[in-house]
Formats: sequence, C-alpha cells, structure tokens
Amino acid sequence: MKYFGIIGFPLHVSFSRDYFTNYFRQEKMAAQYDLYPLKDISEFPALVQARQLSGLNVTIPYKQQVIPYLDELDDTAAAIGAVNVIKFMQEKRGKSGNTKLKGYNSDVIGFSDSIRPFLQTHHAKALILGTGGASKAVDYGLRQLGLQTRFVSRKPTETIYGYTDLTEEIIQNHQVIVNTTPLGMSPNVEACPNIPYEFLTNRHLLYDVIYTPEETLFLKKGKERGCVVVNGLEMLYGQARAAWKIWND
Repeated sequence: MKYFGIIGFPLHVSFSRDYFTNYFRQEKMAAQYDLYPLKDISEFPALVQARQLSGLNVTIPYKQQVIPYLDELDDTAAAIGAVNVIKFMQEKRGKSGNTKLKGYNSDVIGFSDSIRPFLQTHHAKALILGTGGASKAVDYGLRQLGLQTRFVSRKPTETIYGYTDLTEEIIQNHQVIVNTTPLGMSPNVEACPNIPYEFLTNRHLLYDVIYTPEETLFLKKGKERGCVVVNGLEMLYGQARAAWKIWND
C-alpha cells in the first residue's frame, strides 16, 4: 500500500482526495489518499515521521511555509517560491537523516495549460489579485506565456497596486485579470475582489483559480460586462495529473 495526501488548514473539502481516490479505484491500485490538516506548519516533521508517505500535495496556507522543511526544490518551484507537491525520495536520505523531500510546483503547469487557449494577441498585460502562494505560480506562468504582470494587494507597495489604485486606465491596460484570493469561495459566495468592474469590456479575460462555485461573483460580474471568464477546475485537473507524474518519475 502506498500513501499519499494533502497538508493545509483548514481541509474541509479536497478536490485532490476525490480525484486520487477515484483514480486509485479505477486503476485497482493499492494506494490511499488522506487529508492532513495541520494547525501549524511546525507539525509537519511529526507527520513525516509518523507516516510512510510516497507523496504530498500542499495547499493554503503552507505553499511557502513548507519550504524550509524540504531538502531540495526543483528549478521551477525555486523560481516561483512556492511548493504544492512534495516527492518522498525513498532511496535517498535528507539533511535530517530521514527520507529526502523534494518540492515541486505543478500549479504553474495546470494554470498555464488551462489559460493558454483563451489568450488573444491583445492580452499583453495582466493583473494578479492576491499575493499568496497560488499567485506566485500564476505570475510565473503568465510571464512564461509572454505577458507583463502586476500584483494587486490589500497591502500595496511601490511595485504592488492597492485595490483603490485601480483606475479606468489601469484596467484598460491590463486585459487579463486573475483572482488568486479566496474571495468568493463556497460557502462565502457573495464575496468578490473589490475592483472597478464597470471598466471591464469584452476584450478582458477574467480567470478565477476558485472552482467552487463554478461561477464566482467575480466571474459573474465579468460576464455581465462581456468578458471571457474561466474558472479554476481545469487548473486543478492539470496540476493533479502533473503531481502524479512527479511522484512516479
């Protein structure tokens, strides 16, 4: 039996558990996928010691906090500064003498593959709402696809817009807008990022990494303005397929 799972907090719902449990059942594999809700990342070493794991996914809020506990990062994860996949390299020993842990980022694969079909030649600049772990993968993916990016945060800096900074000119000059915040996620479906939706046009592409509900208020407001809208479901499928490949290479 091989054991996989996901760390994060809270973990009330998990796409990954459902995805991999169904996959293991269909393939008749002796494998199990569990939820590991850690109230603090300091609980991570004890989990590694207690379970004979083959691989882990990482979700909010630990995509950046888990990095100091890993022995190595692949080049993409290092460039992004966030990890959502951990490979347990059973044949190698890490710094602590235990199984060597290597961090990867499959979010960028899932995101890039899912947004690429919707990009048009006029989509040259993007706003990324939020500055958490998922935003780093989105930023990396967009820049790899040739777009210029700018973050938007509740805590603006010289290089990061605040929400109140978003003028009509800024919205018109950034025709891809990606929400990486949890605003609008079920059950808080009446929430959405505080951007000036009245300046959106049919030349805009709105992408929400949230997948429950299928259409967030952010996407609904964009659709009302004629925008092309995309949710995060295909990103999830893509990152899950990439995670399985990482664990088994």
